[in-house]
Amino acid sequence: MVWKFANRIKEVDEAKKQIDKHRPLNKHAREQLKEYYRIGLTYSSNAIEGNSLTETETKIVLEDGITIGGKPLKDHYEAIGHSQAYDLLYKLAKNGDITEKNILHLHKLFYYHIDTKLAGRYRKVQILITGSDFYPPPASKVPSLMKKFADSMPELKKKRHPVEYAALLHLELVTIHPFVDGNERTARLLMNLALLQAGYGITIISPVLRRDYITAIIKSQTKQKDVKPFVNLISAMVYESQQDYLRMLNALNQK
Repeated sequence: MVWKFANRIKEVDEAKKQIDKHRPLNKHAREQLKEYYRIGLTYSSNAIEGNSLTETETKIVLEDGITIGGKPLKDHYEAIGHSQAYDLLYKLAKNGDITEKNILHLHKLFYYHIDTKLAGRYRKVQILITGSDFYPPPASKVPSLMKKFADSMPELKKKRHPVEYAALLHLELVTIHPFVDGNERTARLLMNLALLQAGYGITIISPVLRRDYITAIIKSQTKQKDVKPFVNLISAMVYESQQDYLRMLNALNQK
């Protein structure tokens, strides 16, 4: 039940102060943490969408380049593509803003190995979302909606806390649902890009919370457009990821 998640933005801010005390990180620590979250984010984001690779198998695919017997080829492609999109996050994090082109690029890298023709391209057909009464906008409206969305980001960024801003970007992208497939994974990448640009670390949503996560998204797409459950859930996920980050920082600093 999504209402069990209280808003933890104040705790997030306190945790960020603790993390900032460790900065700047040395090269070894940066590389270790980046690779840790590469596996964690790739596994969790794909698992939420039904990818069958375990976290250990994801690590083997990405680090050793070995396919896992009995697992669909598509699941391997999703892991490889997500890892490549993850690298792009760190390049884009150096920028101050997010553009429509950035979103298309993230989707293209993630989806290229699955379908080269649809990767980084807006859908041309209407789609249905299983388990929801919400209908995404017609394909003909997607380009204009995405332009409007991208144009609105700078003002939204000024008005909202970085965590709330990141959560709202996620919600808007999945509501427009601009791609035939890979919308949620692109939205989680987009959310993390916004967090990285604001000085936060990678946030992981555990597959165990898939039901709560989807329910919160659906609540934001009702007539009431109640975004509070989703923002609260994301704030809790950011806080939990920060605690994990702090534990690793302390471990890396041991002599």
